[in-house]
Amino acid sequence: MEYQLANRVSSLKPSIIREILKNSSDPEMIPFSAGNPAPEAFPVEAIQEISARILKDNPILALQYNLTEGYTPLRNTLKQYMASHHNSFREEQDELIVTTGAQQVMDLATKVLCNEGDVVVCEAPTFIGSLNTFRSYNCVLKGVPMDEDGINLEQLDKTLTENPGAKLLYVIPNFQNPSGITMSLEKRKGVYALAKKHNIMILEDNPYGDLRVSGEHLPTIKSMDEDGIVIYAGTFSKVISSGMRVGFAIAPKPIMQKMVVGKQCSDVHTTVWSQIICDEFINHYDYDGHLQKLVEIYRKKSTLMLNAIDQHLVPLGITHTKVEGGLFVWCTLPDSIDMLTFCSEAVKRKVCVVPGSAFLTDESQPCQSFRMNFSTPTDENIVKGVETLGQLAKDMMA
Repeated sequence: MEYQLANRVSSLKPSIIREILKNSSDPEMIPFSAGNPAPEAFPVEAIQEISARILKDNPILALQYNLTEGYTPLRNTLKQYMASHHNSFREEQDELIVTTGAQQVMDLATKVLCNEGDVVVCEAPTFIGSLNTFRSYNCVLKGVPMDEDGINLEQLDKTLTENPGAKLLYVIPNFQNPSGITMSLEKRKGVYALAKKHNIMILEDNPYGDLRVSGEHLPTIKSMDEDGIVIYAGTFSKVISSGMRVGFAIAPKPIMQKMVVGKQCSDVHTTVWSQIICDEFINHYDYDGHLQKLVEIYRKKSTLMLNAIDQHLVPLGITHTKVEGGLFVWCTLPDSIDMLTFCSEAVKRKVCVVPGSAFLTDESQPCQSFRMNFSTPTDENIVKGVETLGQLAKDMMA
């Protein structure tokens, strides 16, 4: 039969990253296209210990239904942690919900705030998973270009002025995916001021904030939220386990009430077993020490990739953004090299990178950039892969 799909999904396409990752099943492929935590970053022994204890001492707690808002001890832990470490939870104003990864925060925020045709303003480039969420609700996407220290405030003000009634401003202030750019303190304050001026909610996505390898930690935009205009998205995917799918949102209480109902319609609640593990790990293991271990892993791997880029790509006119943390490096080719051809030819040479156009609100816009990930490949493959890309660029410039 001929299937009649809903309008909101008929134009959706598979994530180009997920499609590219299919190439990673080739054991010879160097997966600069991925965004997975390093295999050595997972606290495997601790998770084994906690899981065994749960199933021995209180299995029904982990196997039974639980609250939509999340496992209460974990919620209390997160409220205290976010208040004490990030000044990003106000008891009188905010509420917190545990979600199935941070991706669900994007879905719930859009579901609650946006009608079909509403405008969502994003950094350009930005995370493709969030872009596809906004697209799935038939939102109109408006991209604002990035400077070296974050979103261009003049262009943001112009975009918000031209789109009165825009519903969401989506930003990733720390080590942005895909650009790796960190938003300066001045621009964080500016973003908040413009959102307040134009009466728009900010959706602050912070999956990489604890993975700073250089420079000083900067306050979250949520920590500036005296007016109840910021929804904060956090996750354990990059610091404990991506596969357990535990994230969380902090939002003003009226917004959160509707997000809870939206989650009930989606998955009832996030897996309780995973939530218990996260709570136990934070409270009974050396969580700060674990984070420091991750920082050391990613400092080494990012330095290795940046040194290789400086050796093999920069002399050819390929530039890259400054990396202070996170998992990604954003490289830009000279105009003499076609970006899509470069990415396609790289796959033939067993190196996967992601075309920068995948991260734009309008994929038809010109783009000379591509994203590289340093957390997933081995150290040996980081060096080998960048050297291969350098040789490819030389061949294309010949």
